[in-house]
Amino acid sequence: MTPLSFARAADTAAAIGLAGAPGARYLGGGTNLVDLMRETIERPQALVDVTGLGSAIEDQADGGLMIGAAARNTAIAEHRSVRTRYPALSRAILAGASGQIRNMATLGGNLMQRTRCTYFYDDAAGCNKRAPGAGCDAIDGFNRIHAILGASPACVATHPSDLCVALAALDAIVHVEGPAGARSLELVELHRLPGGRPDIETVLAPGELITAVELPALALAARSTYRKVRDRSSYAFALISVAAALEVAEDGTIGDVRLALGGVAHKPWRARMAEAALRGGPATRSSFLAAAEAELVDAAPLSHNGFKVELARRTIVAVLGELAGDAA
Repeated sequence: MTPLSFARAADTAAAIGLAGAPGARYLGGGTNLVDLMRETIERPQALVDVTGLGSAIEDQADGGLMIGAAARNTAIAEHRSVRTRYPALSRAILAGASGQIRNMATLGGNLMQRTRCTYFYDDAAGCNKRAPGAGCDAIDGFNRIHAILGASPACVATHPSDLCVALAALDAIVHVEGPAGARSLELVELHRLPGGRPDIETVLAPGELITAVELPALALAARSTYRKVRDRSSYAFALISVAAALEVAEDGTIGDVRLALGGVAHKPWRARMAEAALRGGPATRSSFLAAAEAELVDAAPLSHNGFKVELARRTIVAVLGELAGDAA
């Protein structure tokens, strides 16, 4: 048994102070961290409980929405402003886990969850994310669920979150505080691609704590959705997922679009090339297909996941078609 201390933070400043202890980790709902502790992948010496901090979901004067990092996933998915103004987020949360897990999991914890790669969980396997320098056995192993975009020779793991994919498509802003003060960054900047150090998963500095996520006022977000393709419907992780928002003008051209993919990369993948290809063009199936192909042109499938390229292409086209009213 590994000894560790536990403290419940009274406020953000106290949490940051407690996190300065050697081997300290922030604890939200524990739906990922506790599992990793059981597997001895994570071995914190101190846990700082932050579940009592910042759980409010508040409408902003500019039309946006501020969600405290300690908000439970169930509360977010059920919130009226989320369901009506950002439906992709509600749908992503509902697709992500069982009701019991949603009741426990927090927004901040969801952003910080780690990969579900089987090699990461297997201490007999080489995994640079778990043990830098150990190699990546997934590259030449069974890699059906692994990345097709943004991977490196050091790691081909994918990010597991559904919620983060929706947030990436909705231009979400992450607010953090730490020993050096407060700052904010785009959700798409929070997570890193693997490069040579896949064990460093975010751009957060030591002791920094996610305090809230802001959804900006975005008119087309009300016409957004999330689709998750998985091996089974009972809360499996995504093979491919798509979060999208689409604005189509009366003349049938695309005024604006947001698109993000899950299950394809080490981080939620904002499909910028597809968005650029779509804006100003016709809302037709052929345009959607051309945009999907533009985004996937650099896809590098492995020995067992080549199907993901076509699956991603078809899912992008289907989701955009649904939002456009099944365009011709």
